[in-house]
Amino acid sequence: MMGSFRQTLIVVATIAAAIHNQIQIVEAIDIGVCYGMLGDNLPPATDVVKLYKRCGIEKTRLFDPNPEALNALRGSGISVILGIRNEDLPNLAASPDAVTAWLATNVEPYLDDIEFLVITVGNEVIPGNYAKNVLPVMQSLQKILDAKGLNAIKVSTVLSGKTLGSSYPPSSGAFTLEASSTLKGVLNFLSQTQSPLLINVYPYLAYASDPVNVRLDYAQFTATEPIVRDGDLSYYNLFDAMVDSFFSAMDKEGVSDVYVFVSESGWPSAGNGDFTTPQLAATYNKNFMNRITSNKGTPKRPEAHIQGFIFATFNENQKPAGVEQNFGLFYPNMEPVYPVFS
Repeated sequence: MMGSFRQTLIVVATIAAAIHNQIQIVEAIDIGVCYGMLGDNLPPATDVVKLYKRCGIEKTRLFDPNPEALNALRGSGISVILGIRNEDLPNLAASPDAVTAWLATNVEPYLDDIEFLVITVGNEVIPGNYAKNVLPVMQSLQKILDAKGLNAIKVSTVLSGKTLGSSYPPSSGAFTLEASSTLKGVLNFLSQTQSPLLINVYPYLAYASDPVNVRLDYAQFTATEPIVRDGDLSYYNLFDAMVDSFFSAMDKEGVSDVYVFVSESGWPSAGNGDFTTPQLAATYNKNFMNRITSNKGTPKRPEAHIQGFIFATFNENQKPAGVEQNFGLFYPNMEPVYPVFS
């Protein structure tokens, strides 16, 4: 009888060990992923959230308030950057009541179940036709959030590298005259509300446009020696140099206390020959993730903690053909294009 009991214990222990070995324990990663939806073959949002959870992804960026995605994110523990669509800005700028309605429809119903980090007023609209609408919408939104006791949600906008008229070396970073005319007010708003500036940073674009002068190891975080020296500062990677160019540009506008989120960065896996391979994309995104999760600042701002978001979750077949369709970490069937979260 005792022998039989001992055998049973051994069997149970063996089964338990086998089950334990099959369970993949995924630690949360302090990195975000942009959830683009310009595809006609993408999985349901509930499956996307499960994918994020499996990968340990803690944050996502939604480019617009998609109800299916927001409902799927309820109770997931995944924090959200939520975008206001560019085309909605003129109507919202013209009417504080419209901003109130936007918030009541797209944010307030989810407050008990989702942590909203930032609401972004437009994506890469400065400079441009929508630029004049950005600050009025930011001000209206902040006023409403303050009145409702929701000012833990930050209000910002998203800039592309095209706002910089000068970026090399990083200390010469300066906004274009057209961008500066709008950004003066925006940056003062961010300073007053202690909100981040969101910037899209793509070393890939710099490398692909000038591979003779931009070294691949500098673009991919793999250089083992300083590539650029700027006064007393040394730069091992182009990412840090690009971020510091934005810091320098803000300094020139008289604002030195605004921190940044990198709201997009990534590397396409196809679409431009040898510049875009799965291997290059994997190297960049793994190193970008390591860079963000290191919690290190930049040479210019060593104390800066920079949050970062990889662009993008999926290859999106409704974007322009070529590179634009191939920034995804995953195919629409949720298989990885290349391993990053493994």
